[in-house]
Amino acid sequence: MKTKYPIILVHGLCMKDILFIKSFGKIDKILKDEGCEVYKSKVDGFGSIETNASILKDEILKIIDKTKCEKVNIIAHSKGGLDAKYMIQNLEMGKYVASFTTLCTPHKGSPIASGILKAPRWILKIIAFFINLWYKILGDKKPNALKVCEELALVNSVEEETFTVDKGLYCQSYSSHIEKARDTFIDAIPFIFFRLFDKTSVTDGLVSEDSSKFGEYKGPVLDESIGHAAVTDFMAQKKKKEKLYAFYKTIIEDLNKRGY
Repeated sequence: MKTKYPIILVHGLCMKDILFIKSFGKIDKILKDEGCEVYKSKVDGFGSIETNASILKDEILKIIDKTKCEKVNIIAHSKGGLDAKYMIQNLEMGKYVASFTTLCTPHKGSPIASGILKAPRWILKIIAFFINLWYKILGDKKPNALKVCEELALVNSVEEETFTVDKGLYCQSYSSHIEKARDTFIDAIPFIFFRLFDKTSVTDGLVSEDSSKFGEYKGPVLDESIGHAAVTDFMAQKKKKEKLYAFYKTIIEDLNKRGY
């Protein structure tokens, strides 16, 4: 079941298409098999929100010019949701977006980022230098690891309360959660680290359920335990892959019914 408008998948922090590593695994292929026109953003892995928003804007305008469509559907994971939100709010792109779906996006920040920023500034600058150097080699246009960490720190944001009203577009969000560290491989360490700063929140290892809520909150991606990165089919457990693919198909079906 295809959507009226093309879909652009926007990846989050760290992720890029590098050799055999794909930012959304097989998800873009799964959606194309459903008849959808799907594109993947190539925003920087460690770009600031402002930088990535500008890159995303150019990508979407090229898609619109190529397809002669009026709008696109954005499905964004993690920080990709913040990049897209900034683009819509500040770069006059609301008229080009039919729907905006965020998956595990830290709309109110992450305690991990806040915790990292408590380290001595000189240590943070050294670590950021090497991250920026590496991601520049991997193709980032303007990596800025320290600024990204500052942007992901906890905030008491109320932007989402007026966002959909002001822009008149359909916004929905999903979260994910880990029940025990052994339920995941790639997100186990972040999950343990998260618990050092927040012992009570439902979390996917990096982002709490509360921070993931934006627009119409639809609940967890899966009813069972699945980590932050696994939501994009990155090292997801084999037994959960089909359920994950089915989840993305339900997003498409819903957007189709809504006329998007």
